Amino acid sequence: MSSVDGGEDRAPGNPEGIRAQLERILASPEFHAPERGRRFLQYIVEETLEGRSAQLKAYTIAQAVFGRNASFDAQSDPVVRIEAGRIRRALERYYLVCGSQDPIRVTIPKGSYSPQFSGNDDRMMSLPGSSKAQSHDGEPPLRLRQLLLPIGVPAFFGVMAVLALIRPLEAYLSPPKTSPFSTASTTAASVRIAVEPFDALGGTARGEDLAKGLTDQVIARLTKVTDIVVLAPGRAGQDGGGLLLSLQGGALVEGTVLRLHVRLINVSNGAVIWANQYDRNLDGQAILDIEDDIAADIVTEISGSGKLNGLRPQS
Repeated sequence: MSSVDGGEDRAPGNPEGIRAQLERILASPEFHAPERGRRFLQYIVEETLEGRSAQLKAYTIAQAVFGRNASFDAQSDPVVRIEAGRIRRALERYYLVCGSQDPIRVTIPKGSYSPQFSGNDDRMMSLPGSSKAQSHDGEPPLRLRQLLLPIGVPAFFGVMAVLALIRPLEAYLSPPKTSPFSTASTTAASVRIAVEPFDALGGTARGEDLAKGLTDQVIARLTKVTDIVVLAPGRAGQDGGGLLLSLQGGALVEGTVLRLHVRLINVSNGAVIWANQYDRNLDGQAILDIEDDIAADIVTEISGSGKLNGLRPQS
Protein backbone atom coordinates (compact mmCIF):
# COMPACT_ATOMS: atom_id res chain seq x y z
CA MET A 1 0.00 0.00 0.00
CA SER A 2 1.35 3.38 -0.85
CA SER A 3 2.33 5.62 1.96
CA VAL A 4 0.34 8.60 3.07
CA ASP A 5 1.99 12.01 3.00
CA GLY A 6 3.44 12.72 6.37
CA GLY A 7 2.96 9.15 7.58
CA GLU A 8 5.22 6.17 7.97
CA ASP A 9 6.28 4.55 4.71
CA ARG A 10 5.61 0.86 5.26
CA ALA A 11 5.63 -2.18 3.01
CA PRO A 12 2.36 -4.03 2.38
CA GLY A 13 1.67 -7.43 3.84
CA ASN A 14 1.86 -10.71 1.89
CA PRO A 15 4.87 -9.83 -0.30
CA GLU A 16 5.11 -13.42 -1.59
CA GLY A 17 1.51 -13.33 -2.81
CA ILE A 18 2.02 -9.94 -4.44
CA ARG A 19 5.17 -11.09 -6.24
CA ALA A 20 3.34 -14.20 -7.45
CA GLN A 21 0.52 -11.99 -8.75
CA LEU A 22 3.04 -9.76 -10.53
CA GLU A 23 4.54 -12.79 -12.27
CA ARG A 24 1.05 -13.96 -13.22
CA ILE A 25 0.28 -10.59 -14.81
CA LEU A 26 3.58 -10.33 -16.70
CA ALA A 27 3.23 -13.88 -18.05
CA SER A 28 -0.31 -13.35 -19.32
CA PRO A 29 -0.80 -12.71 -23.07
CA GLU A 30 -3.71 -10.44 -22.11
CA PHE A 31 -1.36 -7.96 -20.39
CA HIS A 32 -0.56 -5.64 -23.28
CA ALA A 33 2.52 -3.64 -22.35
CA PRO A 34 5.90 -3.00 -24.01
CA GLU A 35 9.13 -4.14 -22.37
CA ARG A 36 9.85 -0.79 -20.75
CA GLY A 37 6.33 -0.76 -19.31
CA ARG A 38 6.93 -4.16 -17.76
CA ARG A 39 10.17 -2.90 -16.22
CA PHE A 40 8.26 0.09 -14.89
CA LEU A 41 5.64 -2.13 -13.22
CA GLN A 42 8.24 -4.46 -11.73
CA TYR A 43 10.22 -1.53 -10.35
CA ILE A 44 7.35 0.27 -8.61
CA VAL A 45 6.01 -2.99 -7.14
CA GLU A 46 9.42 -4.05 -5.78
CA GLU A 47 10.12 -0.59 -4.37
CA THR A 48 6.75 -0.63 -2.62
CA LEU A 49 7.35 -4.12 -1.23
CA GLU A 50 10.69 -2.90 0.13
CA GLY A 51 8.95 -0.04 1.92
CA ARG A 52 10.21 2.72 -0.38
CA SER A 53 6.95 3.83 -1.99
CA ALA A 54 7.55 7.42 -0.85
CA GLN A 55 10.55 7.56 -3.20
CA LEU A 56 8.49 6.69 -6.27
CA LYS A 57 8.71 10.05 -7.98
CA ALA A 58 9.00 10.78 -11.69
CA TYR A 59 12.66 11.79 -11.26
CA THR A 60 13.78 8.55 -9.57
CA ILE A 61 11.71 6.33 -11.88
CA ALA A 62 13.05 8.06 -14.99
CA GLN A 63 16.62 7.36 -13.91
CA ALA A 64 16.08 3.80 -12.64
CA VAL A 65 13.80 2.52 -15.41
CA PHE A 66 14.21 4.72 -18.47
CA GLY A 67 17.91 5.57 -18.23
CA ARG A 68 17.46 9.32 -17.93
CA ASN A 69 20.33 11.34 -16.46
CA ALA A 70 20.40 13.82 -13.59
CA SER A 71 19.14 16.64 -15.84
CA PHE A 72 15.77 14.94 -16.27
CA ASP A 73 12.81 17.33 -16.14
CA ALA A 74 9.35 15.76 -15.80
CA GLN A 75 7.68 18.86 -17.27
CA SER A 76 9.53 18.70 -20.58
CA ASP A 77 9.85 14.90 -20.71
CA PRO A 78 6.56 13.20 -19.67
CA VAL A 79 7.85 9.67 -20.27
CA VAL A 80 7.06 8.47 -16.72
CA ARG A 81 3.55 9.92 -16.72
CA ILE A 82 2.78 8.44 -20.13
CA GLU A 83 4.05 4.99 -19.19
CA ALA A 84 2.15 5.08 -15.90
CA GLY A 85 -1.08 5.80 -17.76
CA ARG A 86 -0.39 3.03 -20.26
CA ILE A 87 0.31 0.47 -17.51
CA ARG A 88 -2.73 1.66 -15.58
CA ARG A 89 -4.92 0.90 -18.62
CA ALA A 90 -3.12 -2.40 -19.29
CA LEU A 91 -3.85 -3.52 -15.71
CA GLU A 92 -7.50 -2.50 -16.03
CA ARG A 93 -7.78 -4.50 -19.25
CA TYR A 94 -6.02 -7.54 -17.75
CA TYR A 95 -8.42 -7.74 -14.81
CA LEU A 96 -11.36 -7.12 -17.12
CA VAL A 97 -10.44 -9.84 -19.62
CA CYS A 98 -8.91 -12.69 -17.60
CA GLY A 99 -7.85 -11.62 -14.11
CA SER A 100 -11.17 -11.06 -12.38
CA GLN A 101 -10.70 -14.18 -10.22
CA ASP A 102 -7.07 -13.51 -9.29
CA PRO A 103 -6.45 -13.43 -5.52
CA ILE A 104 -4.74 -10.03 -5.58
CA ARG A 105 -5.57 -6.92 -7.60
CA VAL A 106 -2.76 -4.51 -8.48
CA THR A 107 -3.73 -0.91 -9.30
CA ILE A 108 -1.93 2.38 -9.85
CA PRO A 109 -4.11 5.24 -8.57
CA LYS A 110 -4.25 8.29 -10.80
CA GLY A 111 -1.91 11.05 -9.67
CA SER A 112 0.47 8.57 -8.05
CA TYR A 113 3.19 6.11 -9.05
CA SER A 114 2.81 3.97 -5.92
CA PRO A 115 0.85 0.76 -6.64
CA GLN A 116 -1.88 -0.44 -4.35
CA PHE A 117 -2.80 -4.05 -3.65
CA SER A 118 -6.20 -5.43 -2.66
CA GLY A 119 -7.67 -8.86 -2.20
CA ASN A 120 -10.52 -10.25 -4.25
CA ASP A 121 -12.91 -8.83 -1.64
CA ASP A 122 -11.68 -5.31 -2.58
CA ARG A 123 -10.09 -4.71 0.83
CA MET A 124 -6.58 -3.29 0.96
CA MET A 125 -3.76 -5.65 1.98
CA SER A 126 -3.03 -5.26 5.68
CA LEU A 127 0.16 -3.67 6.88
CA PRO A 128 2.69 -5.67 8.92
CA GLY A 129 1.84 -5.72 12.60
CA SER A 130 -1.74 -4.63 12.09
CA SER A 131 -3.02 -7.86 13.66
CA LYS A 132 -0.88 -7.19 16.75
CA ALA A 133 -2.01 -3.67 17.44
CA GLN A 134 -1.98 -2.61 21.11
CA SER A 135 -4.19 -0.17 22.96
CA HIS A 136 -2.73 2.83 24.75
CA ASP A 137 -2.67 0.96 28.09
CA GLY A 138 -0.74 -1.96 26.61
CA GLU A 139 -3.68 -4.40 26.46
CA PRO A 140 -4.69 -5.94 23.12
CA PRO A 141 -7.73 -4.05 21.79
CA LEU A 142 -11.03 -5.90 21.42
CA ARG A 143 -11.81 -6.69 17.82
CA LEU A 144 -15.07 -5.49 16.35
CA ARG A 145 -16.16 -9.09 15.81
CA GLN A 146 -15.64 -9.82 19.53
CA LEU A 147 -17.79 -6.85 20.48
CA LEU A 148 -20.63 -7.63 18.08
CA LEU A 149 -20.77 -11.42 18.43
CA PRO A 150 -22.60 -11.54 21.81
CA ILE A 151 -25.13 -9.01 20.53
CA GLY A 152 -25.43 -10.18 16.95
CA VAL A 153 -26.23 -13.87 17.51
CA PRO A 154 -29.30 -13.36 19.77
CA ALA A 155 -30.47 -10.47 17.61
CA PHE A 156 -30.21 -12.60 14.48
CA PHE A 157 -32.33 -15.41 15.90
CA GLY A 158 -34.82 -12.90 17.24
CA VAL A 159 -35.29 -11.33 13.83
CA MET A 160 -35.59 -14.73 12.15
CA ALA A 161 -38.27 -15.76 14.66
CA VAL A 162 -40.31 -12.67 13.83
CA LEU A 163 -39.93 -13.24 10.10
CA ALA A 164 -40.99 -16.87 10.48
CA LEU A 165 -44.32 -15.67 11.88
CA ILE A 166 -44.94 -13.47 8.87
CA ARG A 167 -43.80 -15.76 6.05
CA PRO A 168 -42.33 -19.24 5.83
CA LEU A 169 -38.69 -19.09 6.79
CA GLU A 170 -37.51 -20.73 3.57
CA ALA A 171 -38.90 -17.82 1.59
CA TYR A 172 -36.11 -15.68 3.06
CA LEU A 173 -33.36 -18.29 2.84
CA SER A 174 -34.03 -19.53 -0.69
CA PRO A 175 -32.65 -17.36 -3.51
CA PRO A 176 -35.26 -15.89 -5.82
CA LYS A 177 -35.91 -18.07 -8.82
CA THR A 178 -35.14 -16.46 -12.12
CA SER A 179 -36.12 -17.59 -15.54
CA PRO A 180 -33.36 -19.54 -17.31
CA PHE A 181 -34.14 -17.48 -20.37
CA SER A 182 -33.63 -14.06 -18.76
CA THR A 183 -29.84 -14.03 -19.07
CA ALA A 184 -29.91 -15.49 -22.56
CA SER A 185 -32.47 -12.94 -23.76
CA THR A 186 -30.40 -10.09 -22.34
CA THR A 187 -27.29 -11.33 -24.13
CA ALA A 188 -29.21 -11.88 -27.33
CA ALA A 189 -30.51 -8.30 -27.22
CA SER A 190 -27.03 -6.87 -26.70
CA VAL A 191 -24.54 -5.72 -29.29
CA ARG A 192 -21.24 -7.57 -29.00
CA ILE A 193 -18.14 -5.74 -30.18
CA ALA A 194 -14.76 -7.44 -30.52
CA VAL A 195 -12.10 -4.74 -30.33
CA GLU A 196 -9.18 -5.97 -32.41
CA PRO A 197 -5.69 -4.56 -31.69
CA PHE A 198 -5.17 -1.48 -33.84
CA ASP A 199 -2.46 -1.92 -36.47
CA ALA A 200 0.67 0.22 -36.22
CA LEU A 201 1.27 1.44 -39.78
CA GLY A 202 4.74 2.61 -40.72
CA GLY A 203 6.60 0.25 -38.39
CA THR A 204 7.73 2.88 -35.87
CA ALA A 205 8.00 2.23 -32.13
CA ARG A 206 5.99 5.39 -31.42
CA GLY A 207 3.23 4.21 -33.72
CA GLU A 208 3.13 0.81 -31.98
CA ASP A 209 2.84 2.44 -28.56
CA LEU A 210 0.04 4.72 -29.76
CA ALA A 211 -1.83 1.84 -31.39
CA LYS A 212 -1.71 -0.20 -28.17
CA GLY A 213 -2.72 2.75 -26.03
CA LEU A 214 -5.65 3.64 -28.29
CA THR A 215 -6.89 0.03 -28.30
CA ASP A 216 -6.81 -0.14 -24.50
CA GLN A 217 -8.56 3.21 -24.12
CA VAL A 218 -11.36 2.24 -26.52
CA ILE A 219 -11.90 -1.07 -24.68
CA ALA A 220 -12.01 0.69 -21.31
CA ARG A 221 -14.58 3.21 -22.50
CA LEU A 222 -16.76 0.74 -24.41
CA THR A 223 -17.19 -1.43 -21.32
CA LYS A 224 -19.00 1.46 -19.65
CA VAL A 225 -21.69 1.64 -22.36
CA THR A 226 -24.98 -0.07 -21.54
CA ASP A 227 -26.14 -2.87 -23.89
CA ILE A 228 -22.69 -3.28 -25.46
CA VAL A 229 -20.73 -6.41 -24.58
CA VAL A 230 -17.00 -6.01 -25.23
CA LEU A 231 -15.16 -9.15 -26.33
CA ALA A 232 -11.45 -9.74 -25.97
CA PRO A 233 -9.34 -9.48 -29.13
CA GLY A 234 -9.54 -12.57 -31.30
CA ARG A 235 -13.01 -13.59 -30.06
CA ALA A 236 -14.97 -12.21 -33.03
CA GLY A 237 -15.31 -15.63 -34.66
CA GLN A 238 -16.88 -17.37 -31.67
CA ASP A 239 -20.56 -18.23 -31.52
CA GLY A 240 -22.91 -16.37 -29.25
CA GLY A 241 -26.16 -14.47 -29.16
CA GLY A 242 -26.67 -10.92 -30.27
CA LEU A 243 -25.25 -8.74 -33.01
CA LEU A 244 -21.54 -9.41 -33.48
CA LEU A 245 -19.34 -6.52 -34.67
CA SER A 246 -15.60 -6.12 -35.10
CA LEU A 247 -13.89 -2.80 -34.40
CA GLN A 248 -10.67 -2.47 -36.37
CA GLY A 249 -8.22 0.36 -36.94
CA GLY A 250 -4.79 1.44 -38.06
CA ALA A 251 -2.56 4.19 -36.63
CA LEU A 252 0.06 6.02 -38.66
CA VAL A 253 2.50 8.61 -37.28
CA GLU A 254 3.90 11.04 -39.86
CA GLY A 255 6.26 13.46 -38.18
CA THR A 256 4.16 15.10 -35.47
CA VAL A 257 0.80 14.06 -36.92
CA LEU A 258 -1.20 11.01 -35.86
CA ARG A 259 -3.68 9.58 -38.37
CA LEU A 260 -6.07 6.91 -37.14
CA HIS A 261 -8.51 5.06 -39.41
CA VAL A 262 -11.27 3.14 -37.61
CA ARG A 263 -14.07 0.96 -38.97
CA LEU A 264 -16.90 -1.08 -37.47
CA ILE A 265 -17.73 -4.28 -39.38
CA ASN A 266 -20.72 -6.61 -39.16
CA VAL A 267 -19.06 -10.02 -38.80
CA SER A 268 -22.06 -11.91 -40.21
CA ASN A 269 -21.86 -10.33 -43.66
CA GLY A 270 -18.68 -8.24 -43.71
CA ALA A 271 -20.55 -4.98 -44.16
CA VAL A 272 -18.86 -1.80 -42.92
CA ILE A 273 -21.38 -0.20 -40.58
CA TRP A 274 -19.34 2.85 -39.65
CA ALA A 275 -15.90 4.30 -40.43
CA ASN A 276 -14.03 7.47 -39.58
CA GLN A 277 -10.58 9.06 -39.61
CA TYR A 278 -9.03 10.99 -36.73
CA ASP A 279 -6.06 13.33 -37.15
CA ARG A 280 -4.20 14.79 -34.17
CA ASN A 281 -1.10 16.95 -33.83
CA LEU A 282 1.26 15.28 -31.35
CA ASP A 283 3.52 18.29 -30.93
CA GLY A 284 3.37 19.73 -27.42
CA GLN A 285 0.47 17.54 -26.28
CA ALA A 286 0.35 14.71 -23.76
CA ILE A 287 -0.04 11.34 -25.48
CA LEU A 288 -2.45 10.12 -22.81
CA ASP A 289 -4.74 13.10 -23.40
CA ILE A 290 -4.72 12.48 -27.14
CA GLU A 291 -5.51 8.78 -26.73
CA ASP A 292 -8.30 9.50 -24.26
CA ASP A 293 -9.79 12.21 -26.50
CA ILE A 294 -9.84 9.99 -29.60
CA ALA A 295 -11.23 7.01 -27.67
CA ALA A 296 -14.02 9.19 -26.27
CA ASP A 297 -14.94 10.38 -29.79
CA ILE A 298 -14.97 6.81 -31.15
CA VAL A 299 -17.17 5.44 -28.37
CA THR A 300 -19.54 8.41 -28.56
CA GLU A 301 -20.04 7.95 -32.30
CA ILE A 302 -20.48 4.18 -32.03
CA SER A 303 -22.87 4.20 -29.08
CA GLY A 304 -24.86 7.09 -30.53
CA SER A 305 -25.10 5.61 -34.01
CA GLY A 306 -28.66 5.04 -35.18
CA LYS A 307 -27.43 2.20 -37.35
CA LEU A 308 -26.80 0.04 -34.29
CA ASN A 309 -30.43 0.39 -33.27
CA GLY A 310 -31.53 -0.88 -36.65
CA LEU A 311 -29.24 -3.90 -36.44
CA ARG A 312 -29.82 -4.68 -32.76
CA PRO A 313 -31.63 -8.02 -32.27
CA GLN A 314 -35.08 -7.80 -30.70
CA SER A 315 -35.46 -9.53 -27.34
